[in-house]
Amino acid sequence: MAAIDLNSDLGESWLPTVVGDDDAMLRLVSSANLACGAHGGDPVTLAAACRSAVARDVVIGAHPSYDDREGFGRRDLEVDEATLEAQLAEQVARLVAVANEAGAAVRYLKPHGALYNRIVHDAERAEVVARVAAAAGLPIMGMPGSAIERAAREAGIRFVTEAFVDRAYRADGSLVPRSEPDSVLHAPAVVAARAVRLAMAGEVEAIDGSVVRVEAESLCVHGDTPGAVELAVAVRRALAEAGVEVQAAVGA
Repeated sequence: MAAIDLNSDLGESWLPTVVGDDDAMLRLVSSANLACGAHGGDPVTLAAACRSAVARDVVIGAHPSYDDREGFGRRDLEVDEATLEAQLAEQVARLVAVANEAGAAVRYLKPHGALYNRIVHDAERAEVVARVAAAAGLPIMGMPGSAIERAAREAGIRFVTEAFVDRAYRADGSLVPRSEPDSVLHAPAVVAARAVRLAMAGEVEAIDGSVVRVEAESLCVHGDTPGAVELAVAVRRALAEAGVEVQAAVGA
């Protein structure tokens, strides 16, 4: 049977703001990218997410970002390398401590938002992220064919390739920026069909109608997308009907 990981960015709420439904999503995914307190996440939210992940055998990954709660980590900030490395290391350590309290372990690292997109092309920032992951002994999850994939390989770190089922792609394989129309997909049937095509054929239709090759070990459904639970339910159902098993890419 074919198999693929299904991940989601979770733990991003902070009191009194609520973003997404972590508990419902953790019943559907195999891996959870948990915020580390910079773009989102507070101690209560993260502890609850870690406990829920443990109860459901969901693998936990660190989801660090620029230190930018106001912009939800989606603004491309200019931060010097030393500062960025220190911020990311502190965030990972924070989540590791929370996970350990819940009887869990952090198993991989996936950067969030603007930083994730920046290290698709920025080799210097990619090397910073790779150093943080290497110091923590964590694999990195990210976009295939990217600068961060090359940095991970050079650092001797396992790299887990990822595709997005609820985001639009450009013909060059990059994501359509959220500032542009139709960059986020909301129709469960469309998202589910994309998930099956990615899992079975390793390809996705770009926004211009062209076909892009995307070899992915993991598929992401964003936890803060409106209707995320419905999207994840549709994806799970479609993958099961196609004979694709959902299982974590990184072992628990």
